[in-house]
Amino acid sequence: MFAVTATTLRRGAWRYSQCTMATVVSGNKTSQQVRERLKKEVAEMSSQFPGFRPGLVVLQVGDRDDSNLYISMKLKAAAEIGINASHIRLPKTATEDEVLRSIITVNENHTVHGIIVQLPLDSVNPIDTEKVTNAVAPEKDVDGLTSINAGKLARGDLRNCFIPCTPNGCLELISQTGVSVSGKNAVVIGRSKIVGAPMHDLLLWNHATVTTCHSKTHDLAEQVGRADILVVGAGKAEMVKGEWVKEGAVVIDCGINHISDSSKPSGKRVVGDVHYFSAVQRAGYITPVPGGVGPMTVAMLMKNTVESAERFLQTYRPGKWNIVYTKMNPQMPQPSDVTISHSCPIKPITQLAREVGLFSEEVEPYGRSRAKIQLAALKRMENQPDGKYVVVTGITPPPVGEGKRTTALGLAQALGAHLSINSFACVREPAPGSCFWAKDGGLAVGGGYSQVIPLDEVSLQPTGQNEVICTASRLVMDAIKANVHYESKLCEKSLFDLMVPLRRGERSVSPAQLNRLKKLGIEKSDPLTFTETEIKDFLRLDIDTETATDSGFLENEIMAILSLSSSEEDLQQRLAKIVVATNKSGDPVTTEDLAVSDAMAMLLKDALKPVLMQTVEGTPVFVHTSPLADIAQGCTSILADKMALKLVGSEGFVVSESAHGADVGLEKFFNIKCRYSGRQPDVVVMVATVRTLKMHGGAAPVRAGWSLPKEYSQENLKQVEQGCYHLRKQVENAKAFGLPVIVAVNTFRCDTDAELELVCSQAKQAGAFDAVLCNNWAKGGAGALNLAEAVRRAAKLPGRFKFLYEPQIPAADKLMSVAKQMYGAKDIDFSPKAKEKLELYTKQGFGNLPVCIAKTHLSLSNDPELKGVPTDFILPITDVKANAGAGFLCCLADSTNTEMDDPVWPGFHGNNLLQ
Repeated sequence: MFAVTATTLRRGAWRYSQCTMATVVSGNKTSQQVRERLKKEVAEMSSQFPGFRPGLVVLQVGDRDDSNLYISMKLKAAAEIGINASHIRLPKTATEDEVLRSIITVNENHTVHGIIVQLPLDSVNPIDTEKVTNAVAPEKDVDGLTSINAGKLARGDLRNCFIPCTPNGCLELISQTGVSVSGKNAVVIGRSKIVGAPMHDLLLWNHATVTTCHSKTHDLAEQVGRADILVVGAGKAEMVKGEWVKEGAVVIDCGINHISDSSKPSGKRVVGDVHYFSAVQRAGYITPVPGGVGPMTVAMLMKNTVESAERFLQTYRPGKWNIVYTKMNPQMPQPSDVTISHSCPIKPITQLAREVGLFSEEVEPYGRSRAKIQLAALKRMENQPDGKYVVVTGITPPPVGEGKRTTALGLAQALGAHLSINSFACVREPAPGSCFWAKDGGLAVGGGYSQVIPLDEVSLQPTGQNEVICTASRLVMDAIKANVHYESKLCEKSLFDLMVPLRRGERSVSPAQLNRLKKLGIEKSDPLTFTETEIKDFLRLDIDTETATDSGFLENEIMAILSLSSSEEDLQQRLAKIVVATNKSGDPVTTEDLAVSDAMAMLLKDALKPVLMQTVEGTPVFVHTSPLADIAQGCTSILADKMALKLVGSEGFVVSESAHGADVGLEKFFNIKCRYSGRQPDVVVMVATVRTLKMHGGAAPVRAGWSLPKEYSQENLKQVEQGCYHLRKQVENAKAFGLPVIVAVNTFRCDTDAELELVCSQAKQAGAFDAVLCNNWAKGGAGALNLAEAVRRAAKLPGRFKFLYEPQIPAADKLMSVAKQMYGAKDIDFSPKAKEKLELYTKQGFGNLPVCIAKTHLSLSNDPELKGVPTDFILPITDVKANAGAGFLCCLADSTNTEMDDPVWPGFHGNNLLQ
C-alpha cells in the first residue's frame, strides 16, 4: 500500500505530497506475496510427496485474442509457482458434446486438481455455458463457478467450497488494509455470478451487513454514501463518483473498461468502475485500475489450485484409508460357508476401492462386488513406500488342506477390522474345477467367517483369465501345426508371400519377425534386401514335432507367466520366450519365432489386472491368477502383491499365501517369485493343526471326502509329540531364508488344551518367533488377534532375507540344494532323459534359471504315504522341461502311485440356484 495526494494533474496523473487523502492498496504487491507463499507450499508438497505437483488445466474453445492473453497470464503464474499447468484448446467448430467429453476426461484425471473453463466459449455451435461450467467436478472447480460451490458459499460452507477468484481476491485486499469486515456496512454494486453475487455472500459470512445494488437501484448514490466497504463490479466506466463515497471508506474497484484518450498510442486507456481521481480524495483505502483487483484474481486462482491439491492429498494420502469394516456377529452353531456368505452385507466394490486409495479411473467394475484394477495405479504409486509383507505357509498338509488361506484371510481381518491397521490379503483365484471339491464348495476361498465374498462369484464365476489362457494356448498349437504343414508344402517364395505379405505395394516385417532376424544375426529390416540364404533361415523353423509342447503344459506356463509378470512389457517379453519345441538342429523354437507372441499379449493384457474383492468383514482382497503348485510356483501374482504393498502404506500389512507346505510352496515363493518380484517378506506365518501333526505322528492318514478317523477326536500326546518332529523340520525350512517364523495353530473343537500347549511349546523350541492359537474360522478376525499381534512384533525385527541358492550355479546343484535342505533327501537320481534335458537346456542358455521341483505335496519325500520326517530317501528326477517364459526349469519327480491318488468325492450335492 502507498499514499496519494488529492492534487491531480492533467490526464489523470497524480503526485505525492504531505496532504495524504487515501492509501492505495496494490494488487501487484499483494499478489506477488501470495505467489511467493504458494511457491513455498508447492515445494514442500513435492518434498513430502516425491513426484507430486498440483495440476491445472485451462480449457478454451476458439481462439479469441483476449482469452489467449488471460490464459497466458494464468499459465505463466502457474509455472512460476510450480503448478503443472496445461492448455486444452478446442476449435471454434467444437460442439457442446465435445466440450463436455473433454471436461469429463479431465475430471477423471487424478493428476489434475484444478480445471478452468475459459469464458466466453467461442464456438460457431450453440453451447450452454451453465451446463458446461457445471460439468466441472466441484472438487476441481477452482473458478468456483459450479452451482454446488455457489450453493455452499451461499449457505456459508466456506471451508468446503471454492470461492470465485475475484471476490476472494477482493477480500484479501480488504484484509491488507487492516480494516475488520465484521460489523461494517458493505455495499456491492453488481450481481453477476462471477463477482457481485459471490462477493455479497462472502462479505455476509464474514459478518458484514451487506447491500447489493444494481442497474435498477434508484438511490445508488445514497447507498454508496453509507458504505464502510464498497466493492464495485458493474462493468460501467467511472459510474461511481468520488462525492458519493463515504469518507474513510475502503473502495475495491473490480471494473476494467476502456475509454478514449488521445494521448495514448492506442487512443484508449484503462479505467475502473469508480472515478478514481475524485474517489481518492474521500476514500481511506482504494485499489487502482490497472494493478488492483486484476492481479489478485490470478493469484487467487493459483491459491485455489494449491488448496485443491492439498485436499486431494488429505483424501488420497498414501497409506491413509477411510475404510468402514463390517461388524460380524458369529452364529452358533456355525452355519455353512454358503449361508455365511449370503448373510453378509457386501459394500459396493467402487466404495471399497475408494476407501483404500484407488481412483475411479483405475477401477473397472466387474459386476457389483468385483473390479479389475488398472496397472496405471501401480505406476502412480511407484514412489510410495511399501508396507510390511507377510507370507502364509504351512506344514505338509493332508488332502483336505491345513487352513492356510482361511488363516491368511483371518489375519488380514484381525489387522484391519480389529487393530485398525491397513491390511490387504492376496490369494489365488480358485482353479477351474476345484470349487466343489469339498463340502459346501467354499474352501477354495477361505472358510467360515474368514472367507472372500460373495462365495458363488469368486468360486463359480471366474473373471475370464482361464478362458483367454486356453485361447492363447490354442493359438500357439495352431501356429505350430500350420508352420509344420506349410513348410512341408510350400516353396520359399510362397512361404515368403504368406509370412511377409504385400500390403499397399510394400512388404514389412513385424516386431516379432524383426527380433527373429536379429536372433539369426541378420541385421536387416527391409525384406527386399534379404539374400536367398537369409530368406530360408528366416522362413523355415524346421520344428521337430516330437519335441512340441502339449497344450496342458503350455497353459500352465502361460498362467505362471501371468503370475510372475510385473508389467505389460514384462508380460510381452516373457510370452516371447516360451519354448514350444526344438528344431531339428536342437535349437529352441519360441512363440516369437512363430510370430504369435504379440497376439498372445493382446489376448492376455486384460487378465494381467488384479481383481479386487472383500472378506466377510470388509477387508480388501486381491484374487489373482492360479498357477499350479507342482509344475509351477503356486503363488499369488507379483502384481497383486506389489499393488497391495503400495496401497497399505509404510505401516500397513500385506498377507500373501503360498501353496502347500513350506518345503514345496514356500521354497518356490522365495526362490522363484521373490527373485523376480524384488520384494522380500518380513514375516513367515506357518499354519499347523493338531490333527495333521497326529497324522505325521502315526495316526491313520486323513483322506479328502472321508470321515475323520475316530482316533483324531481323542487326546494322544504321544502322536502329537511325534508329529512335532515334522513341524520342527518345516520351521527349519522356513528359517533357512532368514526370516522370523510364527506358528499359527489352527484349532478344532476336538483339540485338547494339553495338545495345543504341546504344539506351541514344540514350535518355540524349534526356533519359531512365537506360536499362537487361531480360531478365525469360527470367529473371523477376532479369532486371529493374537496372531496379528505376534506378526506386528516380528515385523519390527531387522530383515536378513536370503535365497537358498544362487542362480548361476549348475542346475543339478540347485536341485540338490532344494532336495537336501527342504526335503531331507539323501541324494538325487537323474534319469537318462532328465540328464539329457539338463545338458540341452544348459547349452541353450537356460542353466541360470531357478528350479521348480514337481513332486507330491503330501510328503516331504516323493512318496505321499511317507509322513513325518522321511530320511535316507533318494529323489528321482525323471524329466525336465524349460519354462523359459515363466523363468524356471520344471523338474518332474517320480511319485509312488498309491490310494492317495483316488479321486476326491465332490461336494456339489445340496447346492441350489434358488437357495
